[in-house]
Amino acid sequence: MQDLNPQQKQALEITDGPILVLAGAGSGKTRVITHKFAHLVKTKKVSPDAVLAATFTNKAANEMRERIRALLGKDMKSSWIGTLHSQCSRILRKDINALGYGNDFSIYDEDDRCTLIRHILKEFKIYEALYKGVSSRMNLLKAALVGPEEFLSAGEGFGFDEKLAKVYVRYQDELKRSNAVDFDDLIMLTVKLLKEHPKILARYQEQLPYVLVDEFQDLNYAQYQLVKLMAQKNRNICAVGDDDQSIYKFRGADVQHILNFEKDFPKTRVVRLERNYRSTQNILDASHSVISMIANRKSKKLWTERGNGEMVNFCWLSSEEEEAKHIAKVIKELYLKGSCAYKDIGVLYRVNLQSRAIEDALREMGLPYHIVGGISFYQRKEVKDLIAYVRLVLNHEDNVSLRRIINTPARGIGAATLTKLENEAKKKSICLYDAIKYCIKSNGIIGSTREKLSLFVHLIDKLSSDHYKTAGDLLKAIADKIDCLGQLDEERKQNVIELMASGEGRDMQDFLDKVSLMSSHEQASGGNLISLMTLHNAKGLEFPVVFLSGMEEGLLPYFKSIGNPEEVAEERRLCYVGMTRAKDILFLSGARKRKLYSKLQEQEPSRFLKDLPKACCKWIEKISAPQTIKVVCDNRKKYEVKKTHVPFAAGCRVKHPVWGVGVVRDCYGDGEEQKVMVNFPQIGLKRLSLKMANLTKI
Repeated sequence: MQDLNPQQKQALEITDGPILVLAGAGSGKTRVITHKFAHLVKTKKVSPDAVLAATFTNKAANEMRERIRALLGKDMKSSWIGTLHSQCSRILRKDINALGYGNDFSIYDEDDRCTLIRHILKEFKIYEALYKGVSSRMNLLKAALVGPEEFLSAGEGFGFDEKLAKVYVRYQDELKRSNAVDFDDLIMLTVKLLKEHPKILARYQEQLPYVLVDEFQDLNYAQYQLVKLMAQKNRNICAVGDDDQSIYKFRGADVQHILNFEKDFPKTRVVRLERNYRSTQNILDASHSVISMIANRKSKKLWTERGNGEMVNFCWLSSEEEEAKHIAKVIKELYLKGSCAYKDIGVLYRVNLQSRAIEDALREMGLPYHIVGGISFYQRKEVKDLIAYVRLVLNHEDNVSLRRIINTPARGIGAATLTKLENEAKKKSICLYDAIKYCIKSNGIIGSTREKLSLFVHLIDKLSSDHYKTAGDLLKAIADKIDCLGQLDEERKQNVIELMASGEGRDMQDFLDKVSLMSSHEQASGGNLISLMTLHNAKGLEFPVVFLSGMEEGLLPYFKSIGNPEEVAEERRLCYVGMTRAKDILFLSGARKRKLYSKLQEQEPSRFLKDLPKACCKWIEKISAPQTIKVVCDNRKKYEVKKTHVPFAAGCRVKHPVWGVGVVRDCYGDGEEQKVMVNFPQIGLKRLSLKMANLTKI
């Protein structure tokens, strides 16, 4: 324990009963979890295989496993350290047959899921472009443990939609027919398994009497129910998290789970980790001023021994192009001075469309960068194709994988043939692979196409029967038999070679599970590159220098959240997460004019800037054109925005000739450039030019 501070030691020493560790940003929570695991093994003589240690990303899980291995000096391969999804995959691989699935089920990633949804939408003659919205709705339903049956019986509950219900039922039916599950099913089906089969639950409760959960604030309802089931008998649960960093509501995460932990687990002991090892005091004070405005939160005040450091800079510029050029210029100056390497710099923004101007400015100045959260290695076409072959070899019922590769490489099997096979599969209630075999036997397919299908079936059957020892061996055999490397350019060829190398010595099912559970934003990028990413993708990362761009009303907080206190609180937490990624220097910036969704708009500084204390922040304005917005400091040392006279006050009601009555949210600008933001109940939030809007005050 000699490396730990008093609060971290306290968290370690509480080994029995529920404990809530409120770990502020950069307070060493990973150290607490890893040392707690080691403490249980060394002091309490608990078996390493009797502790369920769960986190949210593969990167965090691998880091946790390596640190624990170093502390204990033991191989941790059989331990229950991993993401919640990987833990559920492990449980289901053993016991999913109790739910009517085979243990060799496939796991569909987001791309596979969307492919299947598009196929179903096309089948139902519903507009295919809706697939992303349908996928998102189904994500949220599964996160709330609402299956197709519950959704159908809920009536108006859960935002019931008849077309969505129809697609959802068909989607889950198709998954089961293909002996496949998607990412969200891993949690939902595990909860179903444990609830419906008490003996299985009792076995895992006995096997895993200790539960450690990292990033507890990110749990959705399904994940929370899973954790409660695992911990309800022994009550030896350690929840580590920070309600101030709960930013994934759009995925179903609910900050109330950490806020209500003490109610759900009576006699919980609470430990606060408030010493920060990452940032300077000025950065901590500035970020605390933003987060402390949330009323319903667990109070924490972070401090550090690193000293005050440089002041937080905010720069207000004329346009998004000027903002981007300013960021690029400052980065180049820092690099040329030797203050930091490019890889030490993170540029954060609220929405992806902000990256365009920043990328243009970085390219113009010749600065190297990469975008975190872009296409991952495992999502590249040539890689996905080979993985689809492996899936079909291991699971002949996997219709999504079969559809992907039946004509890859080109075999002359067209859409008409596939439609005929689909109809036959539906008629006989069999999978597509069995439908192909049936059509070949019954002469249901004409000559040349029948021969092509026979060759395809022979290939899959041969690969299935040859009993390859490892994933690497199977991948090499597939690549050889379909002449994969001979048909690709050099870059794609290298991707296939890398995939085959990554499968060497790996069990085939374990390899497939790892690939399916890998998130795109977890792909590492080597080299000395500036990192560009959204604030959501920045969670868990840190950089010596951080630029947080777009500090404007309508961006941060996002315009969809304005008017909803809970949504604005989430935006405040998002801003806090972005600010606390910075170790040494934090730059904030915004622009007076920005093109958002094909429309040039007048912007105002974010309301969050008003909370920044003058003592640790420096405000710089670089606007060449005449301004209607002036930034000043009042006697309370808070930044405020003074506006010119406006004809409509916030809160007054106005009538629009087309959209009817609405409520004014804001009015700004000067002369002919005056704009008004109005919320129309049936339409939503609109930004209008006063000159053109023809509004009447009522």
